[in-house]
Amino acid sequence: MPKKGGKIADVAKESQAQCKRPKLDTAGSPSVLSFESPDSLFRSLISPIKEEVFFREYWEQKPLLVQRNDVLVAAYYQSLFQLAHLKELCSQGLCYGRDVNVCRCVNGKKKVLNKEGRVNYMQLKKDFDQKKATIQFHQPQRFKEELWKIQEKLECYFGSLVGSNVYITPQGSQGLPPHYDDVEVFILQLEGEKHWRLYKPTVPLAREYNVEPEDRIGSPTHEFILKPGDLLYFPRGTIHQADTPQGISHSTHVTISTYQNNSWGDFLLDAIPGLVFDTAKEDMALRTSIPRQLLMQVDTADYTKKLSSLLRRLADQLENSRDLRSSDMKKDFITHRLPPCLGCDSDPLTPGGKLPKIDSKIRLQFRDHAVITVEPDQDNADEICREMVYVYHCLKNRRETHMMGTEDDTASEDGLAQQTHGLRFPLSYLDALKQIWSNSTVNVKELNLTSDEEKENLALSLWTECLIEVL
Repeated sequence: MPKKGGKIADVAKESQAQCKRPKLDTAGSPSVLSFESPDSLFRSLISPIKEEVFFREYWEQKPLLVQRNDVLVAAYYQSLFQLAHLKELCSQGLCYGRDVNVCRCVNGKKKVLNKEGRVNYMQLKKDFDQKKATIQFHQPQRFKEELWKIQEKLECYFGSLVGSNVYITPQGSQGLPPHYDDVEVFILQLEGEKHWRLYKPTVPLAREYNVEPEDRIGSPTHEFILKPGDLLYFPRGTIHQADTPQGISHSTHVTISTYQNNSWGDFLLDAIPGLVFDTAKEDMALRTSIPRQLLMQVDTADYTKKLSSLLRRLADQLENSRDLRSSDMKKDFITHRLPPCLGCDSDPLTPGGKLPKIDSKIRLQFRDHAVITVEPDQDNADEICREMVYVYHCLKNRRETHMMGTEDDTASEDGLAQQTHGLRFPLSYLDALKQIWSNSTVNVKELNLTSDEEKENLALSLWTECLIEVL
């Protein structure tokens, strides 16, 4: 069997009333993963495949199946999430739609069997046993510390949001019809066995989820059984379906997914407006008026040559400036990603140690958890458009709302909506911030600012947000 693999990541979009949150717990088996750094975590996750081999031969290209037959890995994977964990979680308040979906594939279509309101464990188990329904548990990293640790490190590694879903399917049953997703998928088999079939993409590197009918997908390119401890990866757009074989009581796997809306096209959509804005300040060609009544015309083909010429001017400007700004994607990522995993019992982060002074030596903390952007002043009420530097971080993000929709979707009387945390500085502070970000240590008095007061204020602001420490 070739070393290839598959996935499934059907993220629920429904948002219902908030219910009481379950207690958080930890994995009960020694970790076989390395949490020393984001790089070491990923390397241990795909082991024994080498990192450079993975990105050269598999990433965005073809599936990878890692069959390990390792009892230690199998025991660790099983500790991440089990069918037996559902009873305790349900007793503390899960909601259908938001936390759990119950579904089954019937005649090539997904049949949702959700009830209303809170999940009752006895009813859930009855649907599982009698209706052969699949239980889909949304974003278990909200409750499972070990998954929090894994996904937080992967978010640092990829620089992209990392979500997860757990799928528990009884024997002789299938939860979802053949489909493809808009995410890169890593599947960890936790309990039992799962029979997978993968098919050639109809839309390589797809940008959206779609169900594909059986008569369109042809024969599988890969077919195999996943067992506890096995890992499966496949690129977005890969058509797949999976079922639990007869004779296996149930299958549990976790799908870890990333790189949704994280393509060059998405980056250009984010960065081009800023490039046009900046270039138009210097280039009069971009400030000249469009032809009279252009917006009223049905056929604008005559103007494509003019637009092509303007786009070439933008490309020339970009080559000369070597500066392509992305602000909305950075802000969205940092606002919605996981906070650092410091342990369930740890206190909230607060500034500690010595206050930074002009003669202090400082070091950036949580480098992977903060971003710098340049964008219009959000607090400016007058008509003059000023650019400011913003430092956003995720140190105060709420794990409970991770990957659960937009701020408006998750806002509730519980006050669990994600907020943007960070600092705002004049544009003249940008070089000093780059100094701090690009050096292991920096002397405050050597920061690229004009006055000692500015230097101390910058250091103190970052220290207050726990972003630097004084050595």
